[in-house]
Amino acid sequence: MRFTPQFLDELRARLSVSEVVGKRVKLKKAGREWKGLSPFQQEKTPSFYVNDQKGFYHDFSSGKHGDIITFVMETEGLPFAEAVERLANMAGLPLPAVTPNAAREEQRRRSLHDVMDLAAKFFAETLASRVGAKARGYLADRAISPATQLQFRLGYAPPPPDRFALKEHLGKLGVSVEDMIETGLLVAGNDIPVPYDRFRDRVMFPITDLRGRVIAFGGRALEKDVPAKYLNSPETPLFHKGDNLYNHQTARKATHDGSPLIVVEGYVDVIAMVTAGFAGSVAPLGTALTESQLALLWKMADEPILCFDGDRAGQKAAYRAADLALPFLAPGKSLRFALLPEGQDPDDLVRSGGRGAIEEVITAARPLADMIWSRELEGGNFATPERRAALEARIRELTNGIRDEVVRRYYRDDFVERLQRTFAPEGGRGGFGGRGNFRAGGGRPFQPRGGPNRFGGQGFGGGRRGTPGPTPLPSGPYQAASPQLAASPILRGQRSAISRREALILQCLINHPWLLHEHLEEVAALELAHPEAHKLRAAIIAAFANDHHHSPDPGELAEKMRGDLEKGGFSQTLQRVENVITTQAVWAAREGAARDDVLATWHQLVALHRQWHSLLRELKDAELALGEDPSEANLAWLRDVKARIGEVDGTEALIEGFGELSGRLQKSM
Repeated sequence: MRFTPQFLDELRARLSVSEVVGKRVKLKKAGREWKGLSPFQQEKTPSFYVNDQKGFYHDFSSGKHGDIITFVMETEGLPFAEAVERLANMAGLPLPAVTPNAAREEQRRRSLHDVMDLAAKFFAETLASRVGAKARGYLADRAISPATQLQFRLGYAPPPPDRFALKEHLGKLGVSVEDMIETGLLVAGNDIPVPYDRFRDRVMFPITDLRGRVIAFGGRALEKDVPAKYLNSPETPLFHKGDNLYNHQTARKATHDGSPLIVVEGYVDVIAMVTAGFAGSVAPLGTALTESQLALLWKMADEPILCFDGDRAGQKAAYRAADLALPFLAPGKSLRFALLPEGQDPDDLVRSGGRGAIEEVITAARPLADMIWSRELEGGNFATPERRAALEARIRELTNGIRDEVVRRYYRDDFVERLQRTFAPEGGRGGFGGRGNFRAGGGRPFQPRGGPNRFGGQGFGGGRRGTPGPTPLPSGPYQAASPQLAASPILRGQRSAISRREALILQCLINHPWLLHEHLEEVAALELAHPEAHKLRAAIIAAFANDHHHSPDPGELAEKMRGDLEKGGFSQTLQRVENVITTQAVWAAREGAARDDVLATWHQLVALHRQWHSLLRELKDAELALGEDPSEANLAWLRDVKARIGEVDGTEALIEGFGELSGRLQKSM
């Protein structure tokens, strides 16, 4: 056999179906799938669908169905071998050498899979036996139930002094020592006269491939004074550490069914996340994320969430992942980053706070652009033109590394905007010298919004308007000096009710879905403080993506939008949004309003919303600055920010008053 199943699996893993089909068929995103006109026969209405998660296409008009190899054979009239060769060239995957021993080598691989399966059964039986009592206690302490142990096929490698328990067990079943060595189950070498078991006194975590076959093990030591807390199988013919993910097979199906794809650091973290209801959780295998693993993640989800510890090491890991991903970004393909409370990993958080605690962390996940931006500003002092120029040069260097031309252009635009907003927050005079950067009379030296060392594992000073989720607090103790800041949704986070302004924005979109035709990017970029507002916005955008949201009748559009949201399980959220708005409030947010009134009100609401969040961030900085340096300049800055917040409140009241008046006039006509 020239092409082994392993080679074909790797080929399919490297190339998505939409990527191959998209070179011949113009595809359009349709929910979790892609659709287009049939390449096999002429049609006017698209009936050709591609599903990347499941790895196939289906043409309803002709009944044809298959994977990337079938597609190339069907559309280009190629035989199987030539189609595989063409796809391998496209994927940059070297073709396997043609040897007389190819069939024998494939048969040997199958026998090695059998060896690993026998080893997994041995470890599982040992865990269930009297010898495994200590390991069962460890798992019980981490709330890993017997049912979960069976689900993940957990096991236990017997403790010393027995160094040959697995070797003797497999030997009785007819497995050769050579096979045990080749699969990494035994330690051997020129200086080791008798090969012995690699894993001893460890809780065992089987690692499987996409077919569910055991290809390696991870072992967690139960004693403290051992060289390695975690020990993985070495590189073998079955296992290449950087090309696999723990829980990959299960997570692929879960993400296709709608679960978020979350990357955590360890085996126990994955199990804790899955137990808490996040079935689409995976982990790299004891190393930093690799390019191959990143490609696997993007085949499952457009924006995987990388979940790191909130300490300094977690931040550094997040930065490394951001740097890794930056060159490979493509339209729609990026990463988000969630930082855990310092000193806690997902396993700790699940046990202490359950699913709700994890949801709070995931909801606050930040875009990749924010991670890059915060890293560049962290601890910096940009009081001189030269330092600001150096920052700009560094940002330019980073964006130049993005290979995709379109994404590179958008990143440049985004960072230019961030630079302008940071160094000229009020945009008064253009360039980087806007009002408010420097204070006369010996006041506070210039610092970018967010200040040096304000990141503390979570802050993102000078963030873009599109940053979703609540702005995290600085790492140290902080006493809010103003009622506006203490009561703001940014500080209250998910424990607050949806603010009236966010409710009005959502109500505008529900009652006037046609706004999304021209304002979709603006809607997606809005900074919303409440998790329910986030989820409802995502559902609104998803519903709009369906073709039937393009009716010319505004009333029909609103009815269909509300129907879709209720079918999606958002009835209670819709009711909560309605309950926030206890008066007529803004008439144009309700059904039946004139198009011009809706547009005018929408622009006012969005402008106010952005201004409010920007001022709250500046208020936090001003209060922190006054606490560090109680100078007249910082006191004047704080008063100025509070005055501007009062102006926003007054403007918002005027808009609502005008809205009620407009409503009464509309009803009287």
